[in-house]
Amino acid sequence: MESAEKPVLVLGAGINGCAIARELILNNVPVCVVDTADPARGATSGSSRLIHGGLRYLEYGEFDLVKESLGERTRLLRLAPQFVRPLRLWIPAENRFGGAIPAVGKFFGWRWWPQPKRSRGSALVRAGLWFYDAYAQDATLPKHTCGSIQADGAPRFAQAKYHRLCSYYDGQVSFPERLVLSMLEDARAMAAERGLGFRVLTYHEARLNGKTVEITPCEGVASPQAGEIEPSLIVNATGAWVDETLQSLRVDSRRLIGGTKGSHFFSFNPRLLEELQGQGVYAEANDGRPIFITPLDQTVLIGTTDIAYEGPPQNARATERELDYLLASVNEILPGVRLEARDIDFHYCAVRPLPYSDAATNAAITRRHSFVDHTNLGVPMISVVGGKLTTMRSLAEQATADVLEHLGRTPTATSQDRPFPGAENYPSGAEAVLAEQQRIAERTGFTLAGVAETWKLCGTRCEAILSEAADRELLPGTDLPTAMARWSIAHEHPRTLADLVERRLVLLYHQRLTAACLRRLAALLAEAGHLAPEEIDQAASAESDRLQTRYGKTVS
Repeated sequence: MESAEKPVLVLGAGINGCAIARELILNNVPVCVVDTADPARGATSGSSRLIHGGLRYLEYGEFDLVKESLGERTRLLRLAPQFVRPLRLWIPAENRFGGAIPAVGKFFGWRWWPQPKRSRGSALVRAGLWFYDAYAQDATLPKHTCGSIQADGAPRFAQAKYHRLCSYYDGQVSFPERLVLSMLEDARAMAAERGLGFRVLTYHEARLNGKTVEITPCEGVASPQAGEIEPSLIVNATGAWVDETLQSLRVDSRRLIGGTKGSHFFSFNPRLLEELQGQGVYAEANDGRPIFITPLDQTVLIGTTDIAYEGPPQNARATERELDYLLASVNEILPGVRLEARDIDFHYCAVRPLPYSDAATNAAITRRHSFVDHTNLGVPMISVVGGKLTTMRSLAEQATADVLEHLGRTPTATSQDRPFPGAENYPSGAEAVLAEQQRIAERTGFTLAGVAETWKLCGTRCEAILSEAADRELLPGTDLPTAMARWSIAHEHPRTLADLVERRLVLLYHQRLTAACLRRLAALLAEAGHLAPEEIDQAASAESDRLQTRYGKTVS
């Protein structure tokens, strides 16, 4: 029996909105999540995919943000090992003392302090890493090292350019889309157990009407759940769309978001994969922007740009100029890989939901989050400004405390020690994971590759999903069992083929995605009643065109 208590309405199903929904349910507050698109479709799925303390935040004196981020990094490595893993990063330095003078100006916030274009030297990097290790106090990760550019195990950097080399550990979330889905799954399970109301309405719009909110489906979406609700409070967690959401609700507010565009591309180039050997690179482009070169499953992610952006966030695209910039940066940092434009398999772009600011540079805009109260409305309302992948859980904890204060309540629980679904009894170490996958393969009759593909999407729930399979079919051109697709359709509520391909099964990251695979997935959606049989070919063709237009991804 569901509680009759008024729900909190969370607008936005990105990583922050879903984390807030989970935290509220944990505190016995009913929740309704509404998004005009699919969960994790914005900055969540267009990020650099790092779970990090923010090494460069130290230059701006944001020690509290670094400490919070490092604490959350340690927590996510422990609570979500199926999604977040340690990643060793190498930092090459051109000199010993470069960047010290501008670092002083940044630290004290002196806007007109001289900003010579010199890269960060090894002394500055080493000082930052010392603070990093001291703040982290994480015994599970090795401490930083600094030494020769020819350090054992390091990629072959441009030796004419670099003279010193440091390394340290951070975290990487391979598929934040899956992390978001796991939080929704956890919230649903808790709500069912506690008799709390919990709804997630994707492809729906919200309109404020006094003390009530009208929920209507987007054009072309059939919905039996549309209607009017009376929320106890509204949380605007729409990220880069925060200002747009306020306008649509007719809420008078100053401008809150000043987003910047970040573009990335992905390459399956074998020389690059071999050069990295499962490790990442954190270097600087010629303009001082940080460049990340990190392995991701069987591909390599290269990013990012940081360009002020005006316009609808959903229209942001990686430009040819940005891709050329990233390509040239990689070749200057690692000249041996000799990347070409044809090595770009696909790319993506998203708008960071940064606070509106008059900072001298985009890099100087804080990455910390904040909450803005909107008064004189029929319903109390809070807007979430800023935030990043790493601090999504602590942001949710703080937002929930704020919400409960508005409701005259106090927090009764936090997610600080709550594992994410699929983390239960997760094996420690790569060898133990492989042994567990081999055991599941023997028990279920699937190939080891098929088990591994399922495992990376759902962790230790892999065995239960594959054990229910009536056959051993694989999706065409992949090692992913069709059983995983069927389970996702039944339990993770994709509405479109794009939802299933891009954010449930993350097939975007497969090198040889085929039209036959898209047609098979469309047929599975039709079996579940999400498509009419006559729409299968059209849906597959439309998704193929979308992948090419939005991501530059060619379907075989």
